[in-house]
Amino acid sequence: MTTSGPDPEDLTARARIRDAALWHFGEYGFEKATTRAITESAGVSPGLLRHHFGSKQALREACDAHLVKLISRINEQAGADTAAGGVSGVNHVAASMAALGPYQRYLARALTEGWAEPVFDAMVQMSEQWLAGLDERRSDPPFADRKARATVGTAMALAVGILHKHVSRGLGVDVSGQEGAHLLALTVLDLYSHPWLSPEEAAAYRDALDKTATDTGATLRSAEEHPDE
Repeated sequence: MTTSGPDPEDLTARARIRDAALWHFGEYGFEKATTRAITESAGVSPGLLRHHFGSKQALREACDAHLVKLISRINEQAGADTAAGGVSGVNHVAASMAALGPYQRYLARALTEGWAEPVFDAMVQMSEQWLAGLDERRSDPPFADRKARATVGTAMALAVGILHKHVSRGLGVDVSGQEGAHLLALTVLDLYSHPWLSPEEAAAYRDALDKTATDTGATLRSAEEHPDE
């Protein structure tokens, strides 16, 4: 994958404050992280933080916006390289993992604490774009709509980052490094290319789920209609 030069914003004091905030929010959580500690890490005055961001909440939103921008750049570059016959899907996954590696702690804490919504939504949107192309080649109709599949797929993919210490221990190599990211990409590729269920088995399980839902609904309705029985 080819890469462009650094974002001009990343050379500024504003970016130093944002990067310090990413570290402190990831290390201590949003509530416990202090603006004083963030400014000390960034080597700037508290007044400069207020000048650029106004509040800790706005600073957190700027952190999310930075990651959304990074994700968008990765996606755009991957699309351009794929169209040009360049980087493979495996290498794209490895490059994405490497690019987001420095922010894994922030993402893990933010997502498990229920914020970083813009980051999650951007990744879901990216997943929807990739699924759109896959659906064109799919012979059987999906069980769920594209947004639902993209949402759950994104959550499953992000779980690797949240659980990266456990995944790294299981793989025997740090998944945030180049070697680990490559092994992770190969593993994901194998799982995607050799699913555990055939389309026929999946359809049978779907029918069983539908039957269970129908039977459960009928039982609940009967209980509501005859509460004393």
